[in-house]
Amino acid sequence: MLEKLKAEVCQANLDLVAEGLVIQTWGNASAVDRERGVIVIKPSGVPYSEMKPEHMVVVSLADGKVVEGKLKPSSDTPTHLVLYRAFPKIGGIVHTHSLHATAWAQACKPLLAYGTTQADYWYGEVPCTRKMKPDEIKNDYEANTGHVIVETFKKLKSDPQQHPAVLVASHGPFCWGKDVCDAVHNAAVLEFIARLNSETLLINPKTKPMPSALLDKHFLRKHGRKAYYGQK
Repeated sequence: MLEKLKAEVCQANLDLVAEGLVIQTWGNASAVDRERGVIVIKPSGVPYSEMKPEHMVVVSLADGKVVEGKLKPSSDTPTHLVLYRAFPKIGGIVHTHSLHATAWAQACKPLLAYGTTQADYWYGEVPCTRKMKPDEIKNDYEANTGHVIVETFKKLKSDPQQHPAVLVASHGPFCWGKDVCDAVHNAAVLEFIARLNSETLLINPKTKPMPSALLDKHFLRKHGRKAYYGQK
C-alpha cells in the first residue's frame, strides 16, 4: 500500500540528514494521501542509517490509528495530523531541530522579514507561537502543539501556503509544502534565513523589516497570480 509515497517520505527523511537539518533521530517528515485519508510518516526513534521505505508507517488521517506498519509512528504524529486537518492544501510536513531555526524558537522570537531572501518564500515574517500552557503540555502535548500552531495562524490571519513554516516556542520549527519534497526544501531555506537574520542583527541590532513594497514585489513575482519568476 502506498509504496511510492513511502519511498518519497523515506527519502525526505534522509534528505533532512543530507541537508544538515537533523542529527541523531531529531526530526521527522510525513506526506498525506487525502483521497485515501491517510498519512505516511517515519517510525519513532529509528536511526536514519537504518531507515528504509518499508519502515514507514501509514496512519489514518481521521483517527490517528495505524493502518499499516510494524513500527510505532513518530511521536510527533498527532502534531502532523492536526496540521493536515487544519491546512487542507498542504501535502507534506517536516519537523526538525535545526540549529539556527531552533535557536530562534528557543528565544521565542519570530523571524521578521528583513530582506528579499525571506520574501521569496514567506509573505512576511515566520511566526513564533505562544508558549504552551502547563495543562497543554501535561495532556495531549503533541496534538496541542499542532493546535497552538493553528491558533497562531488564525490570530495572524495568515495563509499557511504563503507562510510555509512556524517556530514553536521553546521547541523548534515545523515546515510544510505542496508535497514532502517541497517541505524539506522549505526547511532548508528556513534554516538559512534563521542564520541570515542572526547575522544581520549582529551587524545592526536596530535593523527594521524591509519595506512592504519590496516584500510584495519579491513574493508576488514568484507566487502571485501574475508571477513571472522562473520558466513556464
